[in-house]
Amino acid sequence: MMRVGIPRALLYYQYLPMWETFFQRMGAEVVVSSATTKEVLSSGSSRVVAETCLPVKVFCGHVISLIGKCDYMFIPAIRSVDKRVYNCSKFLGLPDMTRAVIPECPPILDMDIDVTKGKHELYQSIYKLGRHFTWNPMKVKEAAEAAWQAHLAYLQEMRTLRLTPLEAMRRRLSPPEEGPRVKEKDHTPPWATIALIGHPYLIYDEYVNHRLITRLQRMGIRVLTPEMVSKDEIDAAIAKLVGQPYWTYEEEVVGAGGHYLESGADGVIGALAFGCGPDSVMMDMVQRHAKKHRATPFMSITIDEHTAEAGMVTRLEAFLDMIQRRKRDKVKICA
Repeated sequence: MMRVGIPRALLYYQYLPMWETFFQRMGAEVVVSSATTKEVLSSGSSRVVAETCLPVKVFCGHVISLIGKCDYMFIPAIRSVDKRVYNCSKFLGLPDMTRAVIPECPPILDMDIDVTKGKHELYQSIYKLGRHFTWNPMKVKEAAEAAWQAHLAYLQEMRTLRLTPLEAMRRRLSPPEEGPRVKEKDHTPPWATIALIGHPYLIYDEYVNHRLITRLQRMGIRVLTPEMVSKDEIDAAIAKLVGQPYWTYEEEVVGAGGHYLESGADGVIGALAFGCGPDSVMMDMVQRHAKKHRATPFMSITIDEHTAEAGMVTRLEAFLDMIQRRKRDKVKICA
């Protein structure tokens, strides 16, 4: 059985169920790298120039950690997943960059995904990927269709049940048992709702963001994320903030930020990677929108490998103190 390695970085949080389903249907074993650690980040940083953005450094570290554990490394070049919307350069050249900086990497499965070239080119790219495992085109087609259905179910589950990708993945591995539900213990309800916007590889990698979601939840906060917003709500917010999106995966950040600033969140926190051009531009648009309306507090957190845990905790505590005072003032006014 062939082993296909998938680094736990970059697009892992968006597409793992789809990728895993495809390779398993092709008869391969999927090997996912372990969670990010100091050693993973250090090994990845040692292979690239200092100006490389943090997510790519983490990705390289995960690739290195999979060497010797798999026969192939799956690293797609995703150029565009929507018409007239293109991806960041780090995704376009990711397979070639990996070969250049990690020459000992196993053979890379580097399919191109570019919907602007039409469905025929996309299907040919999928069949080319499948030929590493079988020459039967029907088997490749069935695997691709099953993978797409797994992806749609993954997205639907996150939106309807308000789950993060990590929660949805755990639910997929250990689905809830059928039968009468056991009454859960009483828990203290959250005193505030905070929306956390940003790319999944920043807000769900607990080493990179110093356990940001876990910290908020332990502080009694209900956390909302971009995956919990419907496609229609994201499109409506994007049209209001920027009109036409230009970068793939930035529209979820902008759309979710615009939506949460106007609908039910006590505060919004934006996480962005230091040195990322699209991140800085799009997050600035969300921040300008927040300043214009002044209805919902907004705070941005810039993350790189030098971000101090103590500094992040201090900023979080100050932000939550401000929200608590605002809620207390509103109660006094209503009274």
